[in-house]
Amino acid sequence: MTDSTTMRTSTAIRRAFSVAPALGRGIVLTLGLAVVGTALQVVVPVVLQQVIDNEILGSGEVDTTAVLRKGLIALVAVVIAMFARWMSLRRLVVSSAAGLAQLRIRTFDHLHRLSLLELQSERRGALVARVTSDVETIQQFMEWGGVGMVLGVSQVTLAIAVMLFYRWQLTIVVLIGVVMYTGLVVVFQKVLGRAHDRVRERVSDSLAVTGEAISGLPTVRAYGMEGHVKDRVDGTLDAQFSAEIRTAVLASSLFSSAELFAGFLTAIVVGVGVVYGGDWGLSAGALVAFLFLVNLLIDPIQRLVETIDQAQSAGAGLRKILGIVDTPISIEDPVGGTPLEGDALGLTFIDVSFAYPGGPDVITHVSVTVPAGQRVAVVGETGSGKTTFAKLATRLLDPDSGSVQVGGVDIDRVPFASLRRELAYVPQEGFLFEGSVADNVRYGKPGVDDDAVRAAFADLGLHGWVDGLPDGVKTSVGERGSNLSAGERQLVAIARAWIANPAVLVLDEATSAVDPALEVQIRRAIEFLTSGRTSLTIAHRLSTAEASDRVLVFDAGMIVEDGSHDDLVAMRGVYTAMHADWEGSTTSQ
Repeated sequence: MTDSTTMRTSTAIRRAFSVAPALGRGIVLTLGLAVVGTALQVVVPVVLQQVIDNEILGSGEVDTTAVLRKGLIALVAVVIAMFARWMSLRRLVVSSAAGLAQLRIRTFDHLHRLSLLELQSERRGALVARVTSDVETIQQFMEWGGVGMVLGVSQVTLAIAVMLFYRWQLTIVVLIGVVMYTGLVVVFQKVLGRAHDRVRERVSDSLAVTGEAISGLPTVRAYGMEGHVKDRVDGTLDAQFSAEIRTAVLASSLFSSAELFAGFLTAIVVGVGVVYGGDWGLSAGALVAFLFLVNLLIDPIQRLVETIDQAQSAGAGLRKILGIVDTPISIEDPVGGTPLEGDALGLTFIDVSFAYPGGPDVITHVSVTVPAGQRVAVVGETGSGKTTFAKLATRLLDPDSGSVQVGGVDIDRVPFASLRRELAYVPQEGFLFEGSVADNVRYGKPGVDDDAVRAAFADLGLHGWVDGLPDGVKTSVGERGSNLSAGERQLVAIARAWIANPAVLVLDEATSAVDPALEVQIRRAIEFLTSGRTSLTIAHRLSTAEASDRVLVFDAGMIVEDGSHDDLVAMRGVYTAMHADWEGSTTSQ
């Protein structure tokens, strides 16, 4: 993932507006309403100054009518100001919600477009945090802190303008205090920003470790590792707690300083105004109005200081999100590509090499052609390159050099829609989504009804198994297929691939220990699924290799043997030894 932790908050905000245009929709009108609402607030101190100087302290009797008239003007101004500020707040909240929804969708969409290599660089919990808690942090700031900042800027600007009108000398005194305090806050917020970055990192760590602990609960219990896992979870949670406490201490110190600054500035204005007000021609009413204006100035500054904490947290979350959004897409959907045509498609590897970042070649100068309709088993020891070979064949990865062709077309020139329609990949662990068996099969062909799903299982010879489930194809599989065994999940994945009806099938055979009856069903279903279509099967059971038209033997990222099962056994090479070991293990069971 792109490292955006060093991105300035201002830069991150500008980038967010470009990624989610809804954030800035109608911003001019929103700011205009905020300015109007703030501008009308200064009417109150101006009216108060007029009443004190002209009506109360002026010569003659108090003109009650004039006082009431001026009071009515102030009241109307306050009502209009409240309405304008309410409209501004409402518009800002709506645009924020719409913009952050765009940001969440954009982030999620970008995640799905990243290659496996980019996704593997981040833990699952951290990726979940990007589209959940990090966006929620930004939303909280935008809906409350962001609103305060928009209104506060206009309020401070207009308050200073009116203060300058009354007496520029006293305004200079106020501004000196504001500048000094602002400088202190700027320095402090950098420290607070780094603290919030650490908090977001610790939150991601906690989500990742806790998620692993929950997902791996059966394994944890099986090996009696509850204490170890508990210590690991406790450690990440303690680290998160410590980071949050440190940030809270820093934030509370900043809040306290705002209160001290407000009291100090008010005292300075009163003192300087009383001592020098006469020399400057400052009337009593003007001094009272000035104090009201100082309050209008201080109030948003205090809220701004409180908002800085939210802003830093939101900024940290935003930078994390932009780290995903700004990660380049290494496997792009080609523009103006060449769709695949025909029901019979072959696969060709031309001098293909591939290495994971920072590691040696996993696939080295592999050249092989799989004719249309041929069933090929891919075998080899763990780490020999079989799975990487399969991912290159499905364009889950792109080669570092050489090319992969499907139906004579370079695979990187085939539009994703066409490629995914004609080429299917069944991973070793058949992932199931929460829902029914039928819902999961329909991922292979959206829109098919339950009868079509039942027919797919019947075609594969699995009708007995699916009918034996509590609710047939309507049976809930649970979260990530937890209600089914590993072998049963593989059966659902096979049915999903069958109903998709691809021209080319790449299958990573399950190695999980299953009961013999289920293993027979899986093997028969795979044989039927691969019959008559181009297929690559990563064979962990060499019975699959025996039933294949051809066997490719991988070793250290290279194809070291290539031929039929019988021919390879007769060669007395690598495959012969593998097959003998497999026969020995199956016989002893």
